[in-house]
Amino acid sequence: MVPNQATVGQQPPQVQGQQQQSQSQTQNFGPANIPQAVDRDKIYQWILELSNPSTRENALLELSKKREVVLDLAPMLWFSFGTMAGLLQEIVSIYPYINPPTLTAHQSNRVCNALALLQCVASHAETRSMFLAAHIPLFLYPFLHTVSKTRPFEYLRLTSLGVIGALVKNDEVEVINFLLTTEIIPLCLRIMETGNELSKTVATFILQKILLDDSGLNYICQTYDRFSHVAMILGKMVLSLAKEPSARLLKHVVRCYLRLSDNSRAREALRQCLPDQLKDSTFSKCLKDDKSTKHWLSQLLKNVEASPPTSAQSNGPDLVSAKN
Repeated sequence: MVPNQATVGQQPPQVQGQQQQSQSQTQNFGPANIPQAVDRDKIYQWILELSNPSTRENALLELSKKREVVLDLAPMLWFSFGTMAGLLQEIVSIYPYINPPTLTAHQSNRVCNALALLQCVASHAETRSMFLAAHIPLFLYPFLHTVSKTRPFEYLRLTSLGVIGALVKNDEVEVINFLLTTEIIPLCLRIMETGNELSKTVATFILQKILLDDSGLNYICQTYDRFSHVAMILGKMVLSLAKEPSARLLKHVVRCYLRLSDNSRAREALRQCLPDQLKDSTFSKCLKDDKSTKHWLSQLLKNVEASPPTSAQSNGPDLVSAKN
């Protein structure tokens, strides 16, 4: 499952309303429902204004409203002079307010508009590779390191995760290989443990996408420390979900477990550390109407209960002692 736009690119309240408006304009393109006309001259003008600090704030706001209506906005942003530098300037200007955590709601809204445009660039097939080659995601990692529970920081983390989520949605090996060279996995794991529900959902979705790639699965199962960290956090999430169920979040957790069970060493370890709540009826009510997750959970249990491999079949480090 790919989270919907409200999950992957969650924005502050002002921006949420703008997203919902633009989404309604891009859905149901039937004869009786023609999308709102876009004034290209205004788009060009706002892009020009991004390179000027005195006009940038309004341009960020207006362009973030149009990012799902203007289908070629990403290449327009990327190839226009000074635009990406202006967006990165918005990002780094927030760094001093991270520690100590003094970010205001206004600052958070403004930088989240810049992040929304970066997400647009990360999502587009024509600009995604260049976005990665420039290592732009690394500029967002300081935001993912924050731990403040205040609303401005929650939105900042969530919107930053949305940019990474947009990168991984298309299952490109290039994206996963890049992310594996960074600290995205431990960052996601920390947010999966301590974030709010939306942030946990997007962080778990990112981990799921990494695991679904063979390189990502092999990377996580390569050492005991990596696997045990992932297994521990997933186990904690299951315990938390047993108390406060969320079908959307549980779906991603189960999918992560199922993918781990594709690895013989991880499967052997899961025989000992898979939470009992996934084996009994704890989540029956939560999953009552979710056929796909019920199927994944059933397949996970079959995989874990299958005959263990012989020592000759199981190559690599022992993961069996990894427990929640």
